[in-house]
Amino acid sequence: MILNSFKYLLVAIFIGITSIKAQSQQPNIIIFFTDDQGFGDLGCYGAKGFETPNADNLASEGIRFTNFYVPATVCTPSRAGILTGRYPKRSGLHEAVLFPFSENGLPLQEYTMAELLKDAGYETWCVGKWHLGHKEEFMPNNQGFDDFFGVPYSNDMDNYYYARSDFQAPPLPLYRNKVLVEHGPNQEFLTTRYTEESIHKIKNRDPNKPFLLYLAHNMPHVPLHVSPKFKGKSTLGLYGDVIMELDWSIGEIVNTLKAEGIYDNTIFILTSDNGPDLGSAGPLRGKKAQTWEGGQRVPGIVVWPKKIPKNEECKEPLSTLDLFPTLARFAGAHIPDNLILDGKDVGALWLNPKTEKLKARPFFYYARNGGLEAVRYGKWKLHIKKSMGWDQIKLGDFELALYNLENDISELNNVAEKHPGLVKKLKSLINEHAI
Repeated sequence: MILNSFKYLLVAIFIGITSIKAQSQQPNIIIFFTDDQGFGDLGCYGAKGFETPNADNLASEGIRFTNFYVPATVCTPSRAGILTGRYPKRSGLHEAVLFPFSENGLPLQEYTMAELLKDAGYETWCVGKWHLGHKEEFMPNNQGFDDFFGVPYSNDMDNYYYARSDFQAPPLPLYRNKVLVEHGPNQEFLTTRYTEESIHKIKNRDPNKPFLLYLAHNMPHVPLHVSPKFKGKSTLGLYGDVIMELDWSIGEIVNTLKAEGIYDNTIFILTSDNGPDLGSAGPLRGKKAQTWEGGQRVPGIVVWPKKIPKNEECKEPLSTLDLFPTLARFAGAHIPDNLILDGKDVGALWLNPKTEKLKARPFFYYARNGGLEAVRYGKWKLHIKKSMGWDQIKLGDFELALYNLENDISELNNVAEKHPGLVKKLKSLINEHAI
């Protein structure tokens, strides 16, 4: 009897140790998500007028993607996409953005990345801008995040009067979990406060659990704000100062990971929610709110020192939709069998960027009004209509346009007439894409 009890105890201890060991092998995950930062707004992507040494060093530690996309041209739908691995239309958040008077948000039946990783044993933290519903039922604590510190929507909505709706927004609310802790915080210090909060969470984490940190900075969304220590630092003015402070934030978090001895087993993902408003899209055509490349192709850096090779540039097309299934793979998380995902597991590419090639697949571009305007397949991109970024008075009605993005990154040479068969094929992809 005593012997059997002892055997059961040994088995329980073994199972517990095995579980802890398995969790210790799971990588920590940080998604550093900026707001309206363009493809050309980092030094390693050709930025001028300011320096981003921490982002550039991060790129040298892993993979810098040059065909990295978000599934929307503006804030809310892009955030829905990164957290669900699904085109925003599936969650009904594909049109425009949510406002302080909006009654809806990310539906609770959506299975978020935070819920996925929490079910796999992760601590889950959201710091910064949420913008997926400010009503309590839609806030981060009800969407899989253990802790939240930040604001529920964009910083330009602070105390804003919406004349069409006759609605006066309140001062920008700052929350800690479900508790409103401050009205109209001084935005000069938001980047600093989010960084300090993130560092605090990392230092005070449960040592027996891996963590997800979703750090969604408000900047460089207008109105621009920067702390006094970075004011006047760049030769590009306030915008450059703001980017330099975001770069400082990257450095502070990386330094903390190293000091805690967990940098090597942390996946650090740096990207933006859409193209620039005030910043640079580099050689790309268009900007935020447009389905030209400048509106949806963004910086994309992925680092995992323990697994991913250093100093790689990868031209394979992928998007934030791919993060959900890829991170699930590396975290050992189970994706429900009935969950429809639009992203693909690209983990093999992350581990072997020199040799691994992705099978060609369509990527669809949804406009700010929710309409489907373009598709990319391989090196080809077909535009079928244009709601923004086209001057109809000067240029007339928009005509169907086909571009070879491999040798025409700026989308200047419409070759639709030369490739009627290809146009037909790409149009059929759009017609078959029914959500």
